[in-house]
Amino acid sequence: MMAHGESVSQEGGHPFEQLTPDFIMDTVETLGFRCDCRILTLNSYENRVYQVGIEGQDPLIAKFYRPERWSDLQILEEHDFTLDLEEQELPVVAPLRDAKGKTLHQYRDFRFSLSPCRGGHSPEMDNLEHLLIIGRLLSRIHSKGASRPFCERPILDSRSFGYECADLIAEKFIPNEYRESYQSLVSDLLQQIDERFSRLETVQNIRVHGDCHSGNMLWRDGAPHFVDFDDSRMAPAIQDLWMLLSGSDDQQRRQMDKILNGYHQFYDFNFAELQLIEPLRTLRMIHYSAWLARRWDDPAFPRTFPWFNTMQYWGEHILELREQMAAMQEPALQL
Repeated sequence: MMAHGESVSQEGGHPFEQLTPDFIMDTVETLGFRCDCRILTLNSYENRVYQVGIEGQDPLIAKFYRPERWSDLQILEEHDFTLDLEEQELPVVAPLRDAKGKTLHQYRDFRFSLSPCRGGHSPEMDNLEHLLIIGRLLSRIHSKGASRPFCERPILDSRSFGYECADLIAEKFIPNEYRESYQSLVSDLLQQIDERFSRLETVQNIRVHGDCHSGNMLWRDGAPHFVDFDDSRMAPAIQDLWMLLSGSDDQQRRQMDKILNGYHQFYDFNFAELQLIEPLRTLRMIHYSAWLARRWDDPAFPRTFPWFNTMQYWGEHILELREQMAAMQEPALQL
């Protein structure tokens, strides 16, 4: 297996440009399957994910991991977590094991995994009964997630999601006209975030999904199937809950109340974590800009996000962060 930090060999262009249909089918067939030449590219930018038709069987999902992002051990920790959840009969999509029990494979320069194909549609996030069911299932995921920690995967904290991201943006991306105001604003925000976390000593970091938005849930058979644990890490439980909220304060209050009605059936929620909603939202906004910046050499990113790294983008980004500064001063969500 490729070690963390080892480069994928390439002669010009981006590594993912090697993923032609023939390459994808050759990769899948190394594990004994026979492809029927039907390949559908799925919506994924961090990695590359394809639905691959298999002769005489249901299609499979082939996931090619972005080189140099996660180590083998970090990927395997994610796999083990989802397999543990699957064994608890939770609706997650876990990687398939081969005859030797392996879930992470390598073909030429790429690490990849296969998983079953599951249909479905995004849940209705304004449907309170859907939120009740999601809350119930997330509590079971978190109950298992709290049983032991990740050893290899990182913690969601202000260093990795804040300071390091802001340094990258200020050094290499943001225009000179905005650099000073950006650095001053982000510095104040991160100071407040650190102070908020330091006051909440009772908050526990557990294994969470990490990117629990509607696009990573497939609603089928009356329940969501959770997919794409690629961002799974150690974080407070609220990280998987706040992204389910939308609308006005009253709407978010009703939504969270319904989520926690289901959540409390299997796991206790620490209400102090409600104070972390806006800090975590702020960190996600800072991190998102840095994520785009770090991936800008991948041709898929300029094509998909042409508005990034323009004067208008940075002006609007700073305005959004100023709005977050105001939001951080408001009282936490009250149920």
